[in-house]
Amino acid sequence: MIVVADASPLNYLIQLQCDEVLPRLYRRVYAPLAVIEELRHPAAPGGVVSWLAHIPEWIEIRTVASAPDLSLEALGPGEQQAIQLAQEQHADLLLIDERKGRLEATRRGIATTGTLGVLLAAGVKGLLDAESAYRRLLRETNFRATPQVEERFMKLLRGERKP
Repeated sequence: MIVVADASPLNYLIQLQCDEVLPRLYRRVYAPLAVIEELRHPAAPGGVVSWLAHIPEWIEIRTVASAPDLSLEALGPGEQQAIQLAQEQHADLLLIDERKGRLEATRRGIATTGTLGVLLAAGVKGLLDAESAYRRLLRETNFRATPQVEERFMKLLRGERKP
């Protein structure tokens, strides 16, 4: 399975110390260079800085081979490169949280999931307590979810609806 990650899901999973579910779910994750640069932001949380000093072997940093896609200019550099890399690699999944990026990826035929989707998948496989991780995500990071998103996430956790 080829999985490409944008910065946001990596950032949140690292902050929660849940990033190790990624290789257990997907084996290997590709990250474009712009995503790594976004994670290196001067205001990055300490856990992210430490993670960057010792990037795990399951992360493969890739350079986007194609020229910048001008139709993606409304997105940030990380989202742009993540979408382009997902297209180039014929990725099975793109990890991305930003709404505009998810919509554009979906429009291009790229399957997406975000931080909550990763937590849900890991919870279903018994790799973590997804509800607890979700509560920590809201409490310990700047992640925000609407009441509707929270309700849907909790229903999915309880198995009331399929994703």
